[in-house]
Amino acid sequence: MALFESYERRIDKINGVLAQYGISSVEECREICKAKGFDPYEIVKGIQPICFENACWAYTVGAAIALKSGVKTAADAARKIGEGLQSFCIDGSVAEDRKVGLGHGNLGAMLLSDESKCFAFLAGHESFAAAEGAIGIAKSANRVRKQDLRVCLNGLGKDAAYIDTLFAPINSGSFVVSILAILICALVGGFFGQKMLKKHFEKAGIVA
Repeated sequence: MALFESYERRIDKINGVLAQYGISSVEECREICKAKGFDPYEIVKGIQPICFENACWAYTVGAAIALKSGVKTAADAARKIGEGLQSFCIDGSVAEDRKVGLGHGNLGAMLLSDESKCFAFLAGHESFAAAEGAIGIAKSANRVRKQDLRVCLNGLGKDAAYIDTLFAPINSGSFVVSILAILICALVGGFFGQKMLKKHFEKAGIVA
């Protein structure tokens, strides 16, 4: 079984990047990290349990690259992790063209630096996984910052107040009325349907 999604399309590029740091395989990356007392694979799973396998291994590769590079600050480590993420971007893809992996590394470096004071994240209703990841980043960033990072997480869609207002008129009485209305409309619709059937389809010989 392949180690992660689209393995055959990714592995040559990944190995080429790893070779620059004297690492022989993706699996070795995890061993390098474990030898230092942490497991990026499990950390990623802990933040977002439903993530793809290539996300877990991409961060593992990035962390191993950071260790092999001998970086001294969390911000520099984040940039090296970005190199690992970029190695997983398939050539010709939008992620490769836009350097998404390097961008993630640079974003992490910004959040880990005290020069950045606030992190504002806008998530659509379909982006809860990304939001969870952003929250995980923010929680971890303060471990290496001198001043806590202020975080503003905005979600698109409808908030709880809107939903409460929408359902406020609904009670047991209005619920019963709604069900009765549905039944009456169904009966009326069935009645007219029978009339239409006899008037048009039976005369046309379509049905007996």
